[in-house]
Amino acid sequence: MSTRSIDDRRSWVTAGIVAATIAVVAGIIASPGEVPGWEQSIFHAINGLPDWLEPPMWVFQLAGLLLVPLAVAAVAAIFTRWWLAIALVVFIPLKLVVEKGIVKQFVERDRPGTSICGYDPFDPGALDPSCGNFRGNVPLEGLSFVSGHAIIAWGVAALLWAVLPGRWRWVPVGIAALNAVARVYLGAHNPLDVIGGAAIGVAIATLLILAAAPILQRRPARG
Repeated sequence: MSTRSIDDRRSWVTAGIVAATIAVVAGIIASPGEVPGWEQSIFHAINGLPDWLEPPMWVFQLAGLLLVPLAVAAVAAIFTRWWLAIALVVFIPLKLVVEKGIVKQFVERDRPGTSICGYDPFDPGALDPSCGNFRGNVPLEGLSFVSGHAIIAWGVAALLWAVLPGRWRWVPVGIAALNAVARVYLGAHNPLDVIGGAAIGVAIATLLILAAAPILQRRPARG
């Protein structure tokens, strides 16, 4: 692994600004609590994909579990990439603060089962079964913006982008992208939920990378 990618601060600053802008725009659109028609169309296009995709999609959505950064941190520690291990551990509380303490205090939009398909917990039978596919026991109600799974998957991908060589850095990015698709396919989130989550994950990771850069630049890069 190499730290060459960390040295390009201008690129990381740009990435962080772009990611933060996307998150804010997504939040503004979602803030009224409704799902625009164009977003519903995207939801149905992804959510309506064939049922045989459910097993692999269920696997890819696991990339957003809270334990994933800890697991990757353990691997980083084995390879003595201490800054990466620390960043992955610190990422978890930052994610929770931004998601629970900030975003969901300002944006209240329900999951697709409610916001698109009109699920009523007091009248479950009123849910139109043809409206959407809700797979894997995903919740039909509760706050949906933003996707915590997307924050984690894309945050881990961004941190690994800084250290993985060449084409290998695209592997976690691909997994993160499939994680976002999976959350919509399973019916757990609206499209802007995962887009906003992905942007927040990249923004948090960018801050951690920029914070680590001054320390790492004093050390000789390793192969």
